[in-house]
Amino acid sequence: MSEITRLLNEQGKEPDLKGVFERLYPELKNLARARLASMGSGQTMTPTALVHEAYVKLVQADQLDLKGRRHFFACASKAMRNIIVDYLRSGSAQKRGGDQVAITLTENLPAETQTGNILDLDQALDELDQLCPEQRELVEMKFFSGLSVREIAELMEISNRTAWRHWQRARAFLHARIAEG
Repeated sequence: MSEITRLLNEQGKEPDLKGVFERLYPELKNLARARLASMGSGQTMTPTALVHEAYVKLVQADQLDLKGRRHFFACASKAMRNIIVDYLRSGSAQKRGGDQVAITLTENLPAETQTGNILDLDQALDELDQLCPEQRELVEMKFFSGLSVREIAELMEISNRTAWRHWQRARAFLHARIAEG
């Protein structure tokens, strides 16, 4: 059992989210840095702020029952997604369509959608969740946490080939949805 899983599953105790964040903080901050860098210039959120807000969001969750490292990263990815989307929505609320940040999805979606934005991706992910929650989880971990497909396969306890198939299907679905929008 990994140290992270042990901290999350100690019997008779609340999960030690503070301990988990302390041990994974450098990794989470690097992931946040990479994600925010892909948003381009003009945004003011920092990697530190994103990780800290994700921590607060997870600590304040009413029924958070983390089962291990994979589940932690899935929840952290979802929290980061929600924080970034809320940040972009608040920025674009000033003026319809204004201040939306274009993102580059070079590794994540085919080249034709490189000018897509995170709000379109968020809506497409909600649709994907209705069809296949595992694919949505994989995309969140890849895009919002910056994990590789190999790392995600390990966390999801599936083969690399299965993870790649999920990724290809999810990418095709998201490409189609974003191209429509």
